[in-house]
Amino acid sequence: MKKASVLLAFVAAMGFVSCNGQSPKANLKSDVDTLSYTIGMAQTQGLKDYLVGRLGVDTAYMDDFMKGLKEAAYAGDDKAAVAYYAGIQIGQQVGNQMFKGLNQQVFGNDSTQTISLDNFLAGFIAGIDGKGLMSVEDAQNIAQAKMEAIQAEQMEKQYGPNKKAGEEFLAKKAKEEGVKSLEGGVLYKVITEGKGEMPKSTDKVKVNYKGTLVDGTEFDSSYSRNEPASFRADQVIKGWTTALTNMPVGSKWEVYIPQDLGYGSREAGTIPPFSTLVFEIELLEIEAE
Repeated sequence: MKKASVLLAFVAAMGFVSCNGQSPKANLKSDVDTLSYTIGMAQTQGLKDYLVGRLGVDTAYMDDFMKGLKEAAYAGDDKAAVAYYAGIQIGQQVGNQMFKGLNQQVFGNDSTQTISLDNFLAGFIAGIDGKGLMSVEDAQNIAQAKMEAIQAEQMEKQYGPNKKAGEEFLAKKAKEEGVKSLEGGVLYKVITEGKGEMPKSTDKVKVNYKGTLVDGTEFDSSYSRNEPASFRADQVIKGWTTALTNMPVGSKWEVYIPQDLGYGSREAGTIPPFSTLVFEIELLEIEAE
């Protein structure tokens, strides 16, 4: 007989009620009775590991699990019971998975902060019964904006010194001889003056480049790969686009890009959030599409 996973699927959809419970007694008077009993036993293979590993059940409370199991099984198609056990299932997921996951998403590893479970449930229930203070769509937009603001604040707190170091670096660079400024605060120094055409933002260009942090740490280089890079001038970070669209073909510049025209609060590979970037850019040609 092929083993089925009906019970495992059912277990995932039922609740747990606190109470001691006794197991039904086996009464194997017929082949059907024996079949019923053995099918029941066969379906429990791996169940305890599933309960502990996937559902977080403490084996010290197996009597409570048995009580909930029997109540749900004997409830049949009682609509009130079905709704109740569905509520328990979703509530368990909210409390043990969703809520914890959202806290991790919003606050990272900062265990001193948490969203409010009471307000979360108030909003969750309001969204279900359609009696919220706003539409679900508006709630999604507000939640996204608030989450991004809190995450940015967390990143600022963690990487604030990095941001400050970049600002100080740019302020010092701006005073150096030969350093010029472009839109948005991009700074550059001409190493080789090109005589060719300047790319438009939609042009595809071929460049050689090397990128470093303000402390000199190199994070990327086409020179190291012995292969120039090709891309559209508007398909890179904003600071690059600004530099490229002001640079004649044949030029080689050292470019200093503020963090907000680079990767901002994002971590990009080995580039920490809020990093001011330094690039040596050599514009080789504008490529035909």
